[in-house]
Amino acid sequence: MRNRNILRKLGDFVLGKGFYIVLFLCVATIGMSGYYLIHTMKDPISDVEPAGGNATVVLPDSEANGPDPSGSDSLLEQKPEPVQTNPSTEETEPSVQQPDDLQATQETAAQTPEEDKPVAIVYTWPVKGEVLRDYSMEALALDPTLGDWRTHEGVDIAATAGVEVLAMGAGTVTEVFDDGLMGTTVVVDHGNGLITTYCNLEPEAAVLSGQTVEVGTVLGRVGDTAIAESGMEPHLHLETSLNGERVDPMEYLPDWS
Repeated sequence: MRNRNILRKLGDFVLGKGFYIVLFLCVATIGMSGYYLIHTMKDPISDVEPAGGNATVVLPDSEANGPDPSGSDSLLEQKPEPVQTNPSTEETEPSVQQPDDLQATQETAAQTPEEDKPVAIVYTWPVKGEVLRDYSMEALALDPTLGDWRTHEGVDIAATAGVEVLAMGAGTVTEVFDDGLMGTTVVVDHGNGLITTYCNLEPEAAVLSGQTVEVGTVLGRVGDTAIAESGMEPHLHLETSLNGERVDPMEYLPDWS
């Protein structure tokens, strides 16, 4: 009995005030659904930015850098070129020479083999005797035979007639002839532009033209064939020239006593 009264009261409430409450709830539900539907239609799915943002991948030489004349497929076929290394850059640095090695190198460079050292040229007197007339090309000297003042292109060395006349140094005989004024003459080329001339020899020389001679080789003997110096005692007339210019023979003869 009591339960029936409760149900009756509940029915009266629903038919009375409860009706309006239920109606309000329905209207609110419809309004919220409509608001959500309108908001969803304003933001299309296409406008929604994907999570993580827009990721853009640019390949080398792609359309982002300009059109590819060979087509898009060529981008996939391109292979990176092998890096060429320069052999010169990979070479190891030269080792630094240690002080002991450097000193040994300097000592080796300082040592000159005997055969590489310049050989000193030694000349000898063709005859030994007193110098009667000196070399004089810049000042005039009295000629005892002709009795006038003139230059003298060589030196006159006193020697006994018949004494052997020796080559001053090694060389080659270039001429053997009879000069009208200086008599029998022998010319020797010693190289390096030096030439020696031996005059007033005996008519028969001891060497021939083209013959190779050494220091002290006998060229002939002191004679009296030089007419231009016949007024003097027996002697050898010696001349020297360097590169075609007359020079003093005494510059090449060693001192002797």
